[in-house]
Amino acid sequence: MDQFSKTAKESVVTMTELVLPNDTNMFGNLMGGRLMYWMDIAAALAAMKHCGTPVVTASVDNISFENPIKLGNAVHIQARVSRAFNTSMEIFMSVWGEDALHQYKYKSNEAYFTFVALDPNGKPRKVPNLLPESEEEKELFEGALRRRQVRLILGGKMKPDDATELKALFKL
Repeated sequence: MDQFSKTAKESVVTMTELVLPNDTNMFGNLMGGRLMYWMDIAAALAAMKHCGTPVVTASVDNISFENPIKLGNAVHIQARVSRAFNTSMEIFMSVWGEDALHQYKYKSNEAYFTFVALDPNGKPRKVPNLLPESEEEKELFEGALRRRQVRLILGGKMKPDDATELKALFKL
């Protein structure tokens, strides 16, 4: 490993919150906006651990809520860098609910956020490379380039014809 590379496990952040009445909607479920707020914090911490500088949220991919997290349950958010580009990082998060009274955990959702590292003048700066180690990390790393191209196309920053990774995926 060179001095400008880090592993995904070096960026792991696990955050736990208790769902209180002020965090819920009229059905006693954690509000999606509150969960996204907590996810943004966890992702920012993971990104900062990777690059060692301040970061800003650049984008949030589609978030689908699979299972609601109820009042009184715990929320566990695990965030880690899945790939580092030049000045940006993709952060993968998995979110689990836990009913401590009945002793079970359940998956709530997964998501990808993108962060940009900033220098002291607030300008984007280069980030360390990411060296995936486990099979899961390698899969996330490989898929990140395709997800990035989708984000760039949807944001109007890349022409679909230039998305070589996506073309290869669909053999176009």
